[in-house]
Amino acid sequence: MPNPAPTPTLERLARWKKLAGLAWKYHDAPAQNDEASPAEQLADDLEAMGPAYVKLGQVLASRPDLLPAAYTKALARLQDDVKPFSFEEASVIVESELGVRLSKAFASFDPEPLAAASLGQVHAATLRDGTPVVVKVQRPEVARQVAEEFEVLEQVAEFLDAHTEVGRRHRLRRALGEFRSSIQEELDYEREAENLVAVAKNLAEFERIFVPQPIPDYSTGHVLTMERVVGTKITKLSGFARLDIDGTALIDELFHAYLKQVLVDGLFHADPHPGNVFITEDGRLALLDLGMVGRTTPEMQEHLLKILIAVSDGRSEQASDVIVQISEHDEEDDTDAAEFRRRMGALVAAQQGRGLQHVNVGNTLIDVTRLAADCGFFVPSELTMLAKTLLQLDEIGKVLDPEFDPNAAVRRHAATLTSKRMKRESTEGSLLTAAMELKNFAAGLPNRVNRIMDAVVNRELEIKVRATDAGDVIEGLQKIANRVTTGLILAALIIGAALLMRVQTDFEVLGYPGFAILCFIGAALGGIVLLVKIYRQDRTPTRKPRKPRK
Repeated sequence: MPNPAPTPTLERLARWKKLAGLAWKYHDAPAQNDEASPAEQLADDLEAMGPAYVKLGQVLASRPDLLPAAYTKALARLQDDVKPFSFEEASVIVESELGVRLSKAFASFDPEPLAAASLGQVHAATLRDGTPVVVKVQRPEVARQVAEEFEVLEQVAEFLDAHTEVGRRHRLRRALGEFRSSIQEELDYEREAENLVAVAKNLAEFERIFVPQPIPDYSTGHVLTMERVVGTKITKLSGFARLDIDGTALIDELFHAYLKQVLVDGLFHADPHPGNVFITEDGRLALLDLGMVGRTTPEMQEHLLKILIAVSDGRSEQASDVIVQISEHDEEDDTDAAEFRRRMGALVAAQQGRGLQHVNVGNTLIDVTRLAADCGFFVPSELTMLAKTLLQLDEIGKVLDPEFDPNAAVRRHAATLTSKRMKRESTEGSLLTAAMELKNFAAGLPNRVNRIMDAVVNRELEIKVRATDAGDVIEGLQKIANRVTTGLILAALIIGAALLMRVQTDFEVLGYPGFAILCFIGAALGGIVLLVKIYRQDRTPTRKPRKPRK
């Protein structure tokens, strides 16, 4: 008699057991001095535990600030070298999604995948019209597995938030929720197709950047068919191949393109690890796998731009002010803005001591988010994603141009990005809204003025002034009134003189009408006297001695 299927409770207990075993096995992993074998074993263990843990390993692979180099290098394998599922399963999924036999939809379909990742794998294929494409097929039952795995992870995060200082400081459950949302978006291949189209449109001005486009008739929620990129992965670029490309221009344009995505477009490729970037045969950079994207609002874009410029310039005070402004904090917990600014200043000062050209902007932003959490502030997820993205771009930069200076790139492109933001905000709709607000203000202005004048006539307008010395206030108002009157008289003299210049008279001075010249001279002398009087009185104000109270 076959054993009964395990109940959901038993499955959950089994997942708890695996997770506890993993935590115990690697609880002191960062202290193991970059040993290779434990690092490789961690990648294998995460792969065996399921797709959610594989995605977690991919994220950790791009965080050298959290793990030693041996671990990030070993976990990088999970980005595109996961154990594939069988061709039979892939063909069943494709035929079921497209509603047609594989042989009728494609002229050829390679049974061996080009790459396999946590959520799916990619096969080379050819359409009936001869177009070379790649077909991304989602792993069978992966959505259900991810949901079950996150149930356990959320319980762990909830426990840590409630009982540990680390959980409270870093809001692990909230971070995990954002991570889960990003994976759910990645599981929707129709959304990824939309991302490919949108990002390609936004980056059309960058000639060295290429984004493959989807084939709509051959794409569904679980199958994505897109243009095939012929080229070499960045991580496999040989030394001789680098001599044939302009690495400096490529990385600078890629950096500029990502800054535009984040700070202008509001939609950016949030996973640009080296495995997702190819060098095409014509020397361009191809961006792949746009399932994970980030989004920024116009207000957040402005904040991020200020932070980025301040950090790249080494101005810690400006950066810390903006971060404190946009961060959240629990009212029950103590926040220490002064301590955050102090530690922020020390961090930036230490970076400046190395020279700005040697500072990794992404790594600095990661350190900043950690400092903020230690001081009780929770930075927006957009800042964390920007830091991770810049960190991954730095890895690409080390391959294309080891001497690339990201700080100089930020400063170099800041003016262009600001100009693009202003143009983007100056849309027809925004101008129309401003015009309507101005119209409403102008239309209501006469009525408001009439009400004020009626109040003055009816002696209903009251101005309350609280002053320690009413005499000084009145004297000051008299000075202002006298200066305004004098200024009006001088202006009248100048205007009158200008009009009299057209009147020819027998009395002339230096060939000009004499009376007009006298008005000009009088106005000039009066202006000089007024300026001298203002300067002397404002520089050494005279105050009358106060009379003692009786």
